[in-house]
Amino acid sequence: MIERALTGDRRYWGWIAALLGVITVGSLFYLRQLTVGLTITGLSRDVTWGFYIAQFTFMVGVAASAVMVVLPYYLHDFKAFGRIAILGEFLAIGSAAVCGLFILVDLGQPARVFNMFLHPSPRSILFWDSVVLTGYLLLNAVIAHQTLKAEDQGTAVPAWVKPVIYLSIPWAISIHTVTAFIYQGLAARPYWMTAILAPRFLASAFASGPALLILICLLLRRTTRFDPGEKAVQKLATIVTYAMLVNLFFVLMEVFTAVYSGIPEHMAHFQYLFLGLGGHAELVPWMWAGLVLAVVALAILLRPSVRSQARWLAVACGAVVVSVWIEKGLGMVVAGFNPSPLGHVTRYWPTAPEVLIGLGVYGIGALVVTILYKTALSVRGEVA
Repeated sequence: MIERALTGDRRYWGWIAALLGVITVGSLFYLRQLTVGLTITGLSRDVTWGFYIAQFTFMVGVAASAVMVVLPYYLHDFKAFGRIAILGEFLAIGSAAVCGLFILVDLGQPARVFNMFLHPSPRSILFWDSVVLTGYLLLNAVIAHQTLKAEDQGTAVPAWVKPVIYLSIPWAISIHTVTAFIYQGLAARPYWMTAILAPRFLASAFASGPALLILICLLLRRTTRFDPGEKAVQKLATIVTYAMLVNLFFVLMEVFTAVYSGIPEHMAHFQYLFLGLGGHAELVPWMWAGLVLAVVALAILLRPSVRSQARWLAVACGAVVVSVWIEKGLGMVVAGFNPSPLGHVTRYWPTAPEVLIGLGVYGIGALVVTILYKTALSVRGEVA
């Protein structure tokens, strides 16, 4: 079936060429990083995680969000999601691949990642994160391949696939929960060491992932003959609305706990993010922009008459994705390091090579998703 992705019009091949160009630029800078090390990034002794890990954290949520389509369709027989279930699974595959690549580029010596499998340690959260992420990628690959193959051949999906689908539902929850455990287990980082971090991650994932899927569906509806169905799009919009409300509620609870308790170690991180600390305010404009975008998104989504209009729905979903990307990306990662346990603030800002390598990784993910979507739409005869 994959050979269907080798045909397309000029727009399709122009998009492929653009992605290959981005990937090539990112690869060249990554080769430079392999040569001279992580000194080309903004990372330092005090801030050891940055742009790469921030993107990893965000994309794990996008991968996990496929469950918001799979669960209603397969478990509750919500027929409206029948046309977009395969799109959610393919988006999860591309997102999981991107997660793995961001981990690799964050390592000074990528080959060392094999030590987790050659010398596994059940006490290591990183080991379990690699297990659940790899397993989730394989589960979605098997499910998507078998369902699309059955659709292409006009046959029923094999009976053994259904238990695999049911297994993928709790597995999706586990990948972002284990990711949260990586942060929560660091006792010297008060900003991360909170029991509500895993629920926060899941709530933000169930907002940003479906929002991104809605944007993709709207784009495909304009550029191809694919029609996701208005009922499916509006149901996803409802999911995004409630998930974003829960996410904002969780964030406000964290702020209340830190401010009302008056504990300096907890307040300092929020002060660093929203007011600046020790003369460092690099993230302040970003965090306020993310907060404004979240409010704008909710103002649109909470009005059904407004979110039913494709233009306003696209604006709201774009605002949700960017807001969560800011809050759960650099905002989450860098604030955990600043201030340090000794009270020091270390400036961190991604360098140009760091950003270009990240764009190259995103380019690979976009290329994977493009090929998979092209195959799926070709099977259904809905290519432009």
